[in-house]
Amino acid sequence: MNETGHDIADALGLLLRRTTRAHLYSLLTEGLGEAVDELTYPVFSGLARTGPCSAADLGREVGLDRSTITRRADRLEHAGLLRREPDPADGRATLLALTDEGQGLVAATRRRLADHIEGSLASWPQEEARTFARLLRRFVDEGLLAAGEPEHPAAPGQGRRGAVDAGR
Repeated sequence: MNETGHDIADALGLLLRRTTRAHLYSLLTEGLGEAVDELTYPVFSGLARTGPCSAADLGREVGLDRSTITRRADRLEHAGLLRREPDPADGRATLLALTDEGQGLVAATRRRLADHIEGSLASWPQEEARTFARLLRRFVDEGLLAAGEPEHPAAPGQGRRGAVDAGR
């Protein structure tokens, strides 16, 4: 029996469950405006990762259907955080894109996430926290991604660091 694999699978299951994500998204978006909450977080966070894309493509990225993405994007657009623009590759299609204000919002939520993670690791010896970060990155890069998970390029200038985006 692979005890290590089961232990990691159990921990990932807890981390990725819907209630955990919703709670984390609530923490990250608290006080950022009426349009910004645990429901719209996957939309603007996903757009920060992918760059401008269609509602259907964003839906596939974050695990939501196109109509859900469209409704949530409407809220973000009305708040000035997202804009719709013509798709240069298809004049009939529309792309969703973050505004400068939306990009600022993403930066704020990523700072909050990093601060939350730092707080969660505050009782750990600093070297253990660094080792955990290094090994988690290695696990994602060499384990999960190497096992067939498609790697999605970051939006221009975003690098590979991003927020929690499980989305569903």
